[in-house]
Amino acid sequence: MSKQVKALSMRDAFGRALLDLADQIPELVVLDADVATSTKTRGFWEKYPHRFFNVGVAEANMIDIAAGMATCGLRPVVSTFAIFISLKGTDQIRNSVCYNNLPVVFAGGYAGLSDSYDGASHQSVSDLAIMRAMPNMTVIVPADGIEVRQAIQAALGRNGPTFIRLCRNPTPILFENDPPLQIGKIRKIRDGSDLTIGVCGVPTFMALEATEQLAVEGISVDLLNISTLKPMDAEALIASATKTGRVLTVEEHNIHGGLGSAVAEVLSRHAPTKTDFVAIEDRFAESGDYMELMAKYGISTEAIIQKAKALLAD
Repeated sequence: MSKQVKALSMRDAFGRALLDLADQIPELVVLDADVATSTKTRGFWEKYPHRFFNVGVAEANMIDIAAGMATCGLRPVVSTFAIFISLKGTDQIRNSVCYNNLPVVFAGGYAGLSDSYDGASHQSVSDLAIMRAMPNMTVIVPADGIEVRQAIQAALGRNGPTFIRLCRNPTPILFENDPPLQIGKIRKIRDGSDLTIGVCGVPTFMALEATEQLAVEGISVDLLNISTLKPMDAEALIASATKTGRVLTVEEHNIHGGLGSAVAEVLSRHAPTKTDFVAIEDRFAESGDYMELMAKYGISTEAIIQKAKALLAD
């Protein structure tokens, strides 16, 4: 990342968004599982202690509490690490929240490989697959801190459950001066004709870098920021795939069940297209530096360029 590029961590953007929205949305309450310092909900706790609930390391109970609050007209935001929301709270998310279609916002922090030094036990590479499979659940993967705030605000205005995937580390600000994120809509970053690249989350800045380098070599990329995995913007995706005839997806998630799967589901039904995937190849990672882990497990600017060229050559 260039030193000239502004950066902000998604967890910091999340914490700021809660404080900014608190007065606008008096029904907003925040629940956390004893990691408020890490998830950056501590600022909300300190300013609005009567609207903050630290349930301790009891994620399943936290989700049931949030469901009960939602039935009483409150707007709960459930915050902890993505690995614990998606695995320790699965039963409660399904039966208490999604089955009843309640307006609970799940903020899954430290997602993907971003809890890097805690290793495979804390790295969340299956959360998108789990959340996408939940009926009534909307799934959002912001690409930067700007989209985090927009996603939180939009989710709090919805009537059903929403999962928002957040990274731990500082990442480049990409959309500061752009139109806001819209749930269920693809953001076209760059128009091209040779290849479609669809990306979500942190790797968006890598896809931008790859697109710029490919352009130097005469390869024109239709670059799509797919921040909403569910519901998918099928119309925009089909239009791009039909135009280019090649699609490459990029994500910080297991190759099974995430963005690539969501895109393939749409295209196989409506516009069969040659497709490939930049993702974690169905394995656990290890402890280490975040960006070094990303590169080791196949998520980098170089990996995107390599797979894009291979797809075009096929």
